[in-house]
Amino acid sequence: MENKDRAIVLRTVKFGDNKLIVDLLTRESGRVSVVWKVSTSRTSKVRKQFFQPLTLLEVDTVRSPRQTMSMLADARLFRPYLTLTTDVVKMSQGFFVAEFLTYVTRDMHPEPLLYDFVEQGLLWLDASVGSTANFHLMFMLRMSRFLGFMPDVASYVDGAVFDLREGVFSATMPLHSDVLMPEDAKKMQILMRMTPSNLHLFRFSREERNRVVDLCLQFYRLHIPQFGEMKSLEVLQTLFV
Repeated sequence: MENKDRAIVLRTVKFGDNKLIVDLLTRESGRVSVVWKVSTSRTSKVRKQFFQPLTLLEVDTVRSPRQTMSMLADARLFRPYLTLTTDVVKMSQGFFVAEFLTYVTRDMHPEPLLYDFVEQGLLWLDASVGSTANFHLMFMLRMSRFLGFMPDVASYVDGAVFDLREGVFSATMPLHSDVLMPEDAKKMQILMRMTPSNLHLFRFSREERNRVVDLCLQFYRLHIPQFGEMKSLEVLQTLFV
């Protein structure tokens, strides 16, 4: 069976001597893994560079009834990046986003709206000429909308705590310990006000930004089973002043 789709590369793993397993987030098929046989032929249009994290592709895959994974028959760049692969800050944010997506989209069924959100976010980051220091914060909280546990900003009042399990702000303490106290709860509320057009207006110190990342990851770990440790976080935490 042949299939054509748009795809975002999440990660690649070497498979045998001359193959790669490529994890993709696709628009029409959700999260998939495909096998690509590395070609050294000069006539091949598919390049190994196509499988760097977050590359935007158009892919053709083929799967027979006997195969457990589809084979990648062809791949084309959907839209090459201008700065995401050369700007140090954007590259570090990109590695973080790719690792984050690897965890939160595991076993995901087709979600075209989620795919569009991710693709549009990456293209915005690539094209941005202003500060992108808060991009990964906005991206994480906004994506929760498509995963079914977006914080209920309408429930916020000054002094409220944030119930991490229910995703709501409350004037009273819940009967469990998965809660953010008012100072941290307010940070979550601020994040939900961020949009691409106003992102540059929000100012955080390095310590504040790193704290907010930790809060977002704490929130996700409660809602996403087997959410792993973010190896890319250490580099990201050193970037901004």
